[in-house]
Amino acid sequence: MSAAKGIRPAGIDNVYFIRVDDEELLSTLTQFPEAGSITYDDRAYRPWSPATSKLASMIVKGMRVPLGRYSTVLYLGAASGTTVTHVADIAIDGIVYAVEFAPRPARDLLEAVENRVNVVPIIADARRPEQYPPFIDKVDIVYQDVAQPGQADIAIANSSKYLKSSGTLIMAIKAKSISATEIVGDIFRRELKKLETHFEILDKSSLEPFHHGHLAVIAKYKK
Repeated sequence: MSAAKGIRPAGIDNVYFIRVDDEELLSTLTQFPEAGSITYDDRAYRPWSPATSKLASMIVKGMRVPLGRYSTVLYLGAASGTTVTHVADIAIDGIVYAVEFAPRPARDLLEAVENRVNVVPIIADARRPEQYPPFIDKVDIVYQDVAQPGQADIAIANSSKYLKSSGTLIMAIKAKSISATEIVGDIFRRELKKLETHFEILDKSSLEPFHHGHLAVIAKYKK
């Protein structure tokens, strides 16, 4: 592990900007150091790239992401589990239900979280929340990063079943997964209009320059 020269909090539990050489790296304090981790004051931090993680890019762009040490999270679109493990670093005394359906990423997810007691991997289709296992409790946060059509509908369906009253939706809308031919702004407006039937939009931001054609949304559930 490399050593850091300085550190400052990022405004979220267990998330910091670590200074290494002449750059600051977004990182999570971790109990699971790995290759590429950074040490500072005998504690380990895992760099978290905004170029590969939508959630990391939201934090770097200054969005008020309400994750915390005790958060309970339903994570839709867990993929191979990289961002899931950073969320687990943050919610160290909470729980993360990580949903993934595609076979190869699901195998990687299972490997990535096998030693993390606060992550429950769920191999299921995010479009069918009624088919999830029965042990999932209501959560504080639904986080969604899925590359398929009907993204607002997926968020609404999962939130109606699993999100606590006045809970938070954190979502990255990927325009080209909804339509490859429509104007991106039109897609975003339509998805936001659907979300507004169930949520109060608290913040929204393009994820440029890190992720082209993505809109990040943070919203409060009206239920």
